[in-house]
Amino acid sequence: MLRMLALIMFLTGIQIVSYAKEKKLNVLLIMADDVGFECFSSYGSKEYSTPNLDALAESGIRFTQTHSTPLCTPSRVNLMSGKSNVFNYEDFGVYPNNEPTFGNHFLKQGYRTAVAGKWQLQATMPGKGISPSQAGFETSCLWNIPGGARERYWQPSFVRDGDLMDLPDDAFGPDVMTDFLIDFIQDDSDSPFLAYYPMILVHDPFVPTPQSEGGLRKDKTNRSPNRKKQNYIDMVHYMDHCVGRLIKAVEETGQRDQTLIIFTSDNGTNAALSSKLHGKTVRGGKGYTHDYGTHVPLIVNLPGRVPPNRTCKDLIAFSDFFPTIVEAAGLPPKSIQDGDGWSFWPQCVGQKGTPRDWIYGYYFPRPYSEKLDNKYSHYQVRYARDHRYKLYDNGDLHDTITDVMETSPLPSSSQSDDSPQGAARVKLQRALDSYPAAGLNIRHQMVKGTRKPGSGKRSNYERD
Repeated sequence: MLRMLALIMFLTGIQIVSYAKEKKLNVLLIMADDVGFECFSSYGSKEYSTPNLDALAESGIRFTQTHSTPLCTPSRVNLMSGKSNVFNYEDFGVYPNNEPTFGNHFLKQGYRTAVAGKWQLQATMPGKGISPSQAGFETSCLWNIPGGARERYWQPSFVRDGDLMDLPDDAFGPDVMTDFLIDFIQDDSDSPFLAYYPMILVHDPFVPTPQSEGGLRKDKTNRSPNRKKQNYIDMVHYMDHCVGRLIKAVEETGQRDQTLIIFTSDNGTNAALSSKLHGKTVRGGKGYTHDYGTHVPLIVNLPGRVPPNRTCKDLIAFSDFFPTIVEAAGLPPKSIQDGDGWSFWPQCVGQKGTPRDWIYGYYFPRPYSEKLDNKYSHYQVRYARDHRYKLYDNGDLHDTITDVMETSPLPSSSQSDDSPQGAARVKLQRALDSYPAAGLNIRHQMVKGTRKPGSGKRSNYERD
């Protein structure tokens, strides 16, 4: 009898192990809105409190050289398509409707897919952009999508699966989005999930949160300029609170060990705000191509596969996320025309991988605007950078360590062939030359004869 019981337990154990091996990996990809690396306690901040993200970093890996594009829509297009904006960026608020996303890819592999948060990829002009379902998401709860109004925090206006939501007067937008994803994560299904959370936090307006001093302080008097910084600090803390709720939800399903959690941000902090980090004042760089506009956090966590308490200095570009989550999930690679993303999954699991020597950047958020060099648009700019130096297509070479704000290009006298600056220029020029000299729309307009090539002038101002 004992032998028979032991045999049953042994065979049952084999079945459990086999089932665990066959169970596909879940993916929870979280991207905050308008918050640079300087606003996280896991990156050394004493001004902001992000304990849930700190815990994710301590039990996972934290990347210290991740760079987005400087503005929201370009980063979203870059992230979701796995390719640089120079190949496929059409206009602000638009995702190209013939460009597959990671949502499409995971859906085809049998995943349940959901997106909640800020969409901003479906302009109101006919034929511009894609809907969440076209992007491969079976269910959605979104702000900044046709059918909704503009409010995102208190008394928000959201569209869920195509219908305007009827929300209570005391609803706080981030809670609505987080609740939606918790319900999705905890759905009783045998299928693995991909949950994409492009958060509405912490973009302006800077408002009190439900956890701010005094409770639900949502009246307009608390949005005054003298409360702006404190409200922003509260919003960063609440962003972390929402992340903690999602982690708890995954744990409650018993799937934490098979759920990859990735956290990042779409661009740097709002330029109206300054923060303290390691004794320095860091002014937000959203819209600017210097490091305070592109340097964002990246935390990756998967118990049992991503070793704990590690940091990685490898360069990471937003094109890299698509191939990374595909490799992590063990899915067939996606063939992407002009795809320039490199998987950093090997680095996540403790291997050397294939570190980048450089990152290429392309920035032209409103190519159809007639108002250049002001808050409505921006000159086309291309650049390549390594860990220290950044070369623009107008020939300016900057040292991003000694001149993080890029106030003065390095003098040509310091760039001899045998100098570090000279070697960097040669390497980064090769990187620039490996990409088209103009973006998709500019190339099309030049062919049609409606626009002349860009002047090459670099303007780092964009605030929408």
